[in-house]
Amino acid sequence: MGNRRVLNRGQVQYMSAGRGVTHSEYNYGTNTARFLQIWIFPDKKGYDPRYGDYAFAWADRDNQWLHLVSSDTGNAPVKIHQDANLYALSLAPGKDIQFDIQPQRQAYLVLIEGAAIINGHLLTMRDGLETLEEPLHIEAQEQSHLLLIELAK
Repeated sequence: MGNRRVLNRGQVQYMSAGRGVTHSEYNYGTNTARFLQIWIFPDKKGYDPRYGDYAFAWADRDNQWLHLVSSDTGNAPVKIHQDANLYALSLAPGKDIQFDIQPQRQAYLVLIEGAAIINGHLLTMRDGLETLEEPLHIEAQEQSHLLLIELAK
């Protein structure tokens, strides 16, 4: 498709490979690049390829869930061909927040940076957890950046 982009902290880049795609990433800078690459299979095969990126205001995730990605019929700015939602959160030390996992839903949470107690368990940078139909209660021990992927069970 000929796309080239420079992404900054907190941005989301998305693509639907459709019937096939060639993709590569490069760090042309001098600083270490850190990113999460997450692949979610579409609900069916044969979609046209698509590509884009979205710059979210960092303040929109401060101490609140920021809805990054949803299904094509959902209400997040980035749409994918699957019944899935992705949320980001930057939680200040001493703050707490809940995320309710609905019946027949599951979630995978990644603590990108920081340290937090989640449902009574201490997680630190790069730790993850999976939950099935169980609400998540998060208490930041230090400034924490989290990513939550919520989808059908």
